[in-house]
Amino acid sequence: MRLDSEQLPQHLARGLAPLYTIVGDEPLLALEAGDRLRARARADGYDERQLLIVESGFDWGSLAAAGASLSLFAQRRLIELRIPNGKPGVAGAEALERYCSSLPPDTVTIVHLPALDWRTQQSSWLQALEGGGVLVEARPVDRERLPRWLAQRLGLQQQSAGAETIQFIAERVEGNLLAAWQEVQKLGLLLPPGKLEHDAVRQAVMDVARFDIGALSDALLAGNAEHFVRVLDGLEAEGAGLPLVLWTFANELRSVHTLVRALERGVPMAGALREARVFGPRRAAMERAARRWPADAMVVALARAAAIDRAIKGLSRERPWDALRELGMDLLVQRKAAARPRQKVRAV
Repeated sequence: MRLDSEQLPQHLARGLAPLYTIVGDEPLLALEAGDRLRARARADGYDERQLLIVESGFDWGSLAAAGASLSLFAQRRLIELRIPNGKPGVAGAEALERYCSSLPPDTVTIVHLPALDWRTQQSSWLQALEGGGVLVEARPVDRERLPRWLAQRLGLQQQSAGAETIQFIAERVEGNLLAAWQEVQKLGLLLPPGKLEHDAVRQAVMDVARFDIGALSDALLAGNAEHFVRVLDGLEAEGAGLPLVLWTFANELRSVHTLVRALERGVPMAGALREARVFGPRRAAMERAARRWPADAMVVALARAAAIDRAIKGLSRERPWDALRELGMDLLVQRKAAARPRQKVRAV
């Protein structure tokens, strides 16, 4: 069984399962999920807690021993297993599968994992964890979901705000969910319950946006010109390394180019995505980009990216940040123009 971490409160209202696995793509939500599980366990009388941390030289026999041992102080126990690198190894995988096949009675087990790559998500030991209990996914809150997330968190403290106010908060905390949570908590302390006035929120909220390079690619592929410029300006203001920004940007263009060329050869979309090495949540955005950008536009854009690279190295007088901004905007304009039917693309 899989749950989004935001669904966990409703699940816990119906009672505890014997096994939970928290996959932490978003640290704040993973921490909250663990806190909620521990609080419910304490309320249900799981008074003894044992923590196991998988480090170098960890004895996987201690997991089985923890499950088999009898408590002298409590009838119900909570066992937490943390695997910081998400790689239990061969011995750990076997130990986890054995543990899941025979869960100890009167015990709730919580396994903590970081974000997992697609290969690990297909592993037999993770499937055993999911099959034996509940897998809680602490998914990152993207830009589209952030206003709804903020409104929900305000509602938990009996506050609400108009769409303009929610959008204002979202823009100020973009890319930093912990900062978003802190701002919501601060509004709960500074302002009374009920609907919040926009001016009062504006005065209370600080600009705590933190931009990451991945957000620039997301804005480009989504066709959001305003967001693209804001993220690029933020990266420049924060002193981000322009060579890395340009490399990430150009790498996305190369992926789109490979994808479009494969589609033009008649390769189905699924095969074209594999050929372009596009996996996971990037698939949908890359599919849209491939359907709207011609391959020759990517060739021209990559040539311009090479010119920006020369400017970074001081081989031209062009200002590289401005050149990258102009390149992105030109692509976004072309994307809108390319939305008209241009050619048939075979997809599955």
